[in-house]
Amino acid sequence: MDYVIIGGGVYGCGVAWELARRGAEVLLLEANQIASGASGGLGKRGVRANGRDLRELPLMALAYDRWLYLHQELDGPTGYDRDGHLLLIEREQDRIAAPAQAWMQVQQGVPSEIIEEDALHEMEPYLSEQVVSAIYCPNDGVSDHTLTTRTFAEAARRFGADVREETRLHELKRQGDRITGIVTDKEEHIPVDKTLILLANSHVPVLLQKYFNLTLPIWQILPQVLLTEPVTPMPVEHLIGHAHRTLAMKAHTTSSSEQVMISGGWRGRWNPATGRGETQPDQIAGNLAEAVAVYPMLEDLKVWQADAGRLETVTVDGIPIIDRVAGVDNLFYATGWSGHGWAISPVVTRLLADWVWEGDRPELLAPFGYERFR
Repeated sequence: MDYVIIGGGVYGCGVAWELARRGAEVLLLEANQIASGASGGLGKRGVRANGRDLRELPLMALAYDRWLYLHQELDGPTGYDRDGHLLLIEREQDRIAAPAQAWMQVQQGVPSEIIEEDALHEMEPYLSEQVVSAIYCPNDGVSDHTLTTRTFAEAARRFGADVREETRLHELKRQGDRITGIVTDKEEHIPVDKTLILLANSHVPVLLQKYFNLTLPIWQILPQVLLTEPVTPMPVEHLIGHAHRTLAMKAHTTSSSEQVMISGGWRGRWNPATGRGETQPDQIAGNLAEAVAVYPMLEDLKVWQADAGRLETVTVDGIPIIDRVAGVDNLFYATGWSGHGWAISPVVTRLLADWVWEGDRPELLAPFGYERFR
């Protein structure tokens, strides 16, 4: 097998599609189901540049155009909607700093502007009066992460990729400076003729430590997502973030109801007895309280569904690690998406496939190398 990919999230499925449509022989192994990890779950995921790390902004500038036409490229749905992002501001110190952030984003190809109080409350009529301004990115939006990831997988299959679910990596085989094969939990021995790519997000640091004694400055979290009971009228018109509150919000609209999706940094807890992540009452209450502080009309609204069962990885500097393993010619990996890898995925998957295919690291991926920690 020319290219073997471990991990069936958006990055694994995206790279599989990129390579397969170039005519490569590709095998993707997913231990559970496609999109069963951080690339799936409740609601939709933000496609956001507003407030990002400077090193990720050039990727987002490119991702804007890719998201618009991705459903056509994949010949399948992504649920993408460009409704704009507002980074809300309440404190004077944040208001003073906002023009500098907006200017910096514009320099990186991300349209951004300051919206002052009156205009802001016309855009979001149900906002608290304590919110005095915002940074607005009109090209930000949302997409359906579960749907998109599965669409990537199906597109890869159409180009001939072998996408296998419920198949775990059991062992890596190495000779000298090359990975020569893998063994699955079904005792299947699969040769790696060209390249192995590790993209199973939360499992990548474990594999690198086990086989190469390579430590990544990464830890795991369980991000919490809430959906409220149906609400009328829908108070949230845009994708919402906040300059100092631990809060992100968006409308979740289906054919039968409208709900508010609330997230932004609250955490679940791992239960070793069940082997699953679980929500915590204090974290649910805290997240909901932050939402009510910004949208007071939500005060009596109940949480309809809460989830904190999908592991995410976070790096010490808050951006991913995308690299090769030193001393191993044919092993690539990416992990540490830090809760905001979704929006840049259509660009990063293409760039990573370029790197694997051509051998030269794309300049836009250079800031994400492991060597930055040395």
